Amino acid sequence: MTDATTHAVELVGPNERTETVRVEEGETIVDAAERADVALPYGCLYGACGTCTAELLDGEVCHQASPRALKQASRDAGYVLPCIATPETDCRLRVGYGIQAEVVGTPWK
Repeated sequence: MTDATTHAVELVGPNERTETVRVEEGETIVDAAERADVALPYGCLYGACGTCTAELLDGEVCHQASPRALKQASRDAGYVLPCIATPETDCRLRVGYGIQAEVVGTPWK
C-alpha cells in the first residue's frame, strides 16, 4: 500500500532475490535502500559513473539530474540510475553489479 508521499520499490537482484524498500518523496532509490540496510551498488551518487545502473521492469522513475552515464538508447531500453532516480509510482527494478556491463560493455571480455 502506498500513501501520497512514498512508493514501494521492489529490487530484484541476482538469483531473483527481492527486497522492497519504501522511498519517500524526493528521496533517491539508493538513499532509500541505504536507509533500509539494503545493499545496492553505487559509486559517484550523481549519475556520472553508471555503477548503479538498473533495469526498470515496472513503474516510472524520474532522474533528478542528467543521467550522464547512460546513452539515450540505454534510457530508451529501460535502464535507469537509482542514485539520481526517484520513483513516480511503485516500481520494480532489476539490480546488481552485472547490469552496468550489460549496458556499457566491458573492455575485459
